Amino acid sequence: MTSNSTQTHPVRSAEVGSFVAMSWSRETPQGAIPYILVFSLGDGTSGPEGSATAVEQLIHNCQLSTDDGLIDGSLRPSMPISLLVVDGSVVLTMPQINTPIIPSNQWLTDVTERGYACLLITTRTWPGGELTDTDALAAFANHEETLKHSAKIVLPTRKLRDH
Repeated sequence: MTSNSTQTHPVRSAEVGSFVAMSWSRETPQGAIPYILVFSLGDGTSGPEGSATAVEQLIHNCQLSTDDGLIDGSLRPSMPISLLVVDGSVVLTMPQINTPIIPSNQWLTDVTERGYACLLITTRTWPGGELTDTDALAAFANHEETLKHSAKIVLPTRKLRDH
């Protein structure tokens, strides 16, 4: 007999490997939408498959699943993911991981107007190549497998409060 575990297990950064967060905005009829895609380079201690498994556990630890569809983070205040926007930079925080992001000025404008970003956390690891190749990054971000194996969250932004 098998059962699904609902327990959370810590994810070691060595299992995930190098974690990358990229940001961009996409124009829609309703205006520009800011996005963040988070993925592993697949260089964890157990290789690409181990990295994918570790990211899947991280998603589970965040009370999410790649099968959930689009989640409205404002309706899940206990979800342990946050997006802090301060002085032109962004910090994405998840259990055991803080990922700084240096977005474009346009992305910052868009996220300020919207008050949220669309976050994708994918278990699909980077297939290789230079991370500076914008065509390869766009192909990876828009690939059906990347999207299929992603937790998708509309994540509200937080700002430091003035006292």
